[in-house]
Amino acid sequence: MNERTHWDKIAPSYNDEIFDVFESDKDGKLVKNMNRYIQASDTAIDFGCGTGKALHLLSPRFRSVVATDISGECLTAAKARGFGNVTYKRADLSSKAVRLPQADFVFCCNVIMLPEIARNESMFSNIQKSLKPGGIAMIVVPSTDSMLYSAWRMIDWYRKEKVDVDDIPASELAYFSGSKRDLLQGIIRIDGVPTKHYSGPELQVLMQRAGLSLVKLEQLNYKWDSEFAEPPKWMQAPYPWDWLIVCRADK
Repeated sequence: MNERTHWDKIAPSYNDEIFDVFESDKDGKLVKNMNRYIQASDTAIDFGCGTGKALHLLSPRFRSVVATDISGECLTAAKARGFGNVTYKRADLSSKAVRLPQADFVFCCNVIMLPEIARNESMFSNIQKSLKPGGIAMIVVPSTDSMLYSAWRMIDWYRKEKVDVDDIPASELAYFSGSKRDLLQGIIRIDGVPTKHYSGPELQVLMQRAGLSLVKLEQLNYKWDSEFAEPPKWMQAPYPWDWLIVCRADK
């Protein structure tokens, strides 16, 4: 798949098609962590900004922001938001040749989830290269654990309605229709698109490999309607989640 073409096509309907982490962050952890780890004099990079959904959080909190994305169409939509202290750069963030100005802070939300494992690792490395020594990155990625838990919750729901697990429609299990090799690597199909998910221990290893010190790894919780169209009222905590990684560039 040509990533640039793919996202250029999605750009006009991006806000409708792409899950909104900022609106769905059940406990407000994104803002809480930004407020804890940033200073107004800092510079920031929005690493894979899409149509600029994070800019309303980043622009007021930083002296300057560089918004990057592979899609020129997404960047055009981001520019239309009109933040005066933001500059824009089109770049393939998985390329080893990418060059970005070093910043005090990098934000990267559900970007490092390609089915090509090596390209994901390149993005972690590029985040490290884009940080000043001691700089902080906040990274959001999908969780393998949450997907497995949500699948179990769905099966449990069917059981409560007296449907045997063998009678659950195959379409309900389409997330896990990839090969064994894919599943063992955390590649799960979201709306038919192979999407990399991560386990907690895996992320600890990847942070070390990229030269990033893990400050915290926590769950970014969402309500159940992020997984099911009409979840039953009895379905409460624990909730589904993405991983929120806070890490620091080694000095």
